[in-house]
Amino acid sequence: MDQFLLLQSIRTKTTLGFSRSGGPGGQNVNKVNTKVTLHLKLSELEGLSEAELGRVRELLAGRITTEDEIVIASSEERSQRTNLERAFARLENLIIASARLPKYRRPTKPSRAARENRLQTKHHHSQKKSGRHQPNDFDP
Repeated sequence: MDQFLLLQSIRTKTTLGFSRSGGPGGQNVNKVNTKVTLHLKLSELEGLSEAELGRVRELLAGRITTEDEIVIASSEERSQRTNLERAFARLENLIIASARLPKYRRPTKPSRAARENRLQTKHHHSQKKSGRHQPNDFDP
């Protein structure tokens, strides 16, 4: 993954949209387009290998539209610039985190000492429980 190229690609290939935010805010809500919506086509994304792009598509399948776009909206702040930066940061973090391939796990077996310790612990636990048993006349 070429992170510099990826971040540059995200900033240049994203389509911006602005609209009025909902919620409290007085007259600011009625007059200023502070809500930011970002649309990014995954096919235009640069800096990712095919495997990483496939992983992004797999992990973000619920966020991808039928036009192969990721849509991010931000309307938490009253400032359009702040919402724009938050939306870009969220989009960048989402793509980078999902593109990272998982580390290969080499299968291992427990050591002989670990197996013996486990069996010894099980035996000790069994003895502790059998010591709680009340003997009755029917037990041999």
